[in-house]
Amino acid sequence: MSPAPSILERLPAGSRAISLDQEGRLLVPDHPAVGFIEGDGTGPDIWRASRLILDAAVAKAYGGARRIYWVELLAGEKAFFETGEYLPQPTVEAIGDLKVAIKGPLTTPVGGGFRSINVTLRQVLDLYACIRPVRYIAGVPSPVKHPERVDMVVFRENTEDVYAGIEWPAGSDEARQLIEFLNGHLGKQIDPACAIGIKPMSQMGSQRLIRRALDYALARGKSSVTLVHKGNIQKYTEGAFRDWGYDLAAREYAGRVVSEEHQPRPGQVVIKDRIADNMFQQALLRPEEYSVLATPNLNGDYISDALAAQVGGLGMAPGANIGDRAAVFEATHGSAPKYAGLDKVNPCSVVLSGAMLLEHLGWVEAADLIAPACSRAIQAGQVTYDLARQIEGAQEVPCSVFAQRVVEMM
Repeated sequence: MSPAPSILERLPAGSRAISLDQEGRLLVPDHPAVGFIEGDGTGPDIWRASRLILDAAVAKAYGGARRIYWVELLAGEKAFFETGEYLPQPTVEAIGDLKVAIKGPLTTPVGGGFRSINVTLRQVLDLYACIRPVRYIAGVPSPVKHPERVDMVVFRENTEDVYAGIEWPAGSDEARQLIEFLNGHLGKQIDPACAIGIKPMSQMGSQRLIRRALDYALARGKSSVTLVHKGNIQKYTEGAFRDWGYDLAAREYAGRVVSEEHQPRPGQVVIKDRIADNMFQQALLRPEEYSVLATPNLNGDYISDALAAQVGGLGMAPGANIGDRAAVFEATHGSAPKYAGLDKVNPCSVVLSGAMLLEHLGWVEAADLIAPACSRAIQAGQVTYDLARQIEGAQEVPCSVFAQRVVEMM
């Protein structure tokens, strides 16, 4: 039986594949094929609205000279229904071939069941940088007095730390054997009844993430990169993350990146570090002093969601998982299955992630249309239920109607 044709052999008519040059930079045609995973629960509603807005932004910016051809890829509950797998191997291969994809929310059970599809995609495609820009959009309700002071980009390491998934349940043979080794050979005193996990962090994994954060800051004129860690307690993992960051800056960025003790010259970026728990306080009290954060996996998960809350919540938070060979842009919230099919939920997380996708393609003119249009639509007062219940005098409208309003505001 011959193997199924690859995604590159069955692209939509008129489209072309994105490729990479010898330096790893994207080569983007005017009519690229880009993958999409619509997501579980509210995913289909959100994707229809998001696609309308993204296509309108491209059409508005380029007058028909450019167009994205969207290629559906299966993952999550829809994939399981059609193939018996939550993440089919052809989907993984297709993302690698297409180089760029966007996805809606995917459901992951807590405790038992299959491992997170999101985490699996990051690991198998080596999407080592989770990038979460957090910036206030005027008109969005916020629980803090000055959300406009928040303008940070979180670079979270995506493949190591406790998210590597190296753990065993309490009472298992694997946990017992590891605890016996630790107690018998390394002088530890661990209760044999414990569950146990391993927290791997490497110099290579840490430094490639920090390098991407430093490059981003330098390219976009950002003032600082802050290493967020718990190295005062976890000295040989998160403490090493901090040390590897400073070593990288000194070795590869001399003259362009300076430590906090120095007064930066124009064009230079300051590298500094903060203990993770202190960084949460800093984010509330002095957010304007922080620009780009580089974090290990778990710290980045916490701080990016906390920052998103300051500017209106995960419904307004975009995200991307980027590696050297592929990138997946995604909703940062859950699938909210109780609202599935009701045309009710806020699409802005996927919409703004789509703006990041356009920027990643180099289509900045289209990307720059989206956030201001979302802001104008919100301030006009016709918004989805999550915003309507917080904005006095606002009118609740369906997800699809809100998307139309965003398009009208471009």
